Amino acid sequence: MLEILYQDDYLVGINKPNGLLVHRSSIATNTDIYALQLLRDQLNKKVFPCHRLDRKTSGVLIFALSKEIQKTMNDAFMNSEISKSYMAIVRGFTEDKGMIDYALTNDKEKIQDAVTHYKTLSKSEIPVPLGKFKSSRYSLVEVVPITGRMHQIRKHLAHIFHPIIGDRPHGCNKQNKLFLDKWGMNEMMLHAENIKFVHPITKVAVEIKASLPHEFQRMMVVLGLH
Repeated sequence: MLEILYQDDYLVGINKPNGLLVHRSSIATNTDIYALQLLRDQLNKKVFPCHRLDRKTSGVLIFALSKEIQKTMNDAFMNSEISKSYMAIVRGFTEDKGMIDYALTNDKEKIQDAVTHYKTLSKSEIPVPLGKFKSSRYSLVEVVPITGRMHQIRKHLAHIFHPIIGDRPHGCNKQNKLFLDKWGMNEMMLHAENIKFVHPITKVAVEIKASLPHEFQRMMVVLGLH
């Protein structure tokens, strides 16, 4: 059963688990289980995805209960009328806060402006050597994408040399291997924690929050992040 965070006559918000595809994709043929299908069967009614969330990313995912509401929400996402915040565990010590303004190329080779804001919530250094370093440093960051490009947060954090732990292919292979070998951790540490928007029908402000998954919480404890 999917965890339902919000539901009314027009929209449903779920807490998507890590590793679950939103819908069928030609680039991922190794599964026949999708959030859309699971939610449709759980509610016994058609649902329509309002936005994307990477397979490896957990957190708030919104579906519409009609194509009309889906289009309205799609447009709101594209026009940056909906705010989203994410939690990520990254390599190294990030600045207290910052803005990443770095254009990205999409899957059609089109260059698009992309802007991400971030704020550091916690830092830690643990006595685990890696490469030439005698210890390992990590940061817990809150990330707010201003634009909505494919893999934007993953690419932007890698661009400033603070890749997300567990990210492939944008992350650090040495870090990912360390986490797998030492702690048996093979998930990406990126979670869509919060979405805020004005309801398309009632015009009331809506905020949907998704609790951190168990593996994310476990890694925060292991790394001493708060």
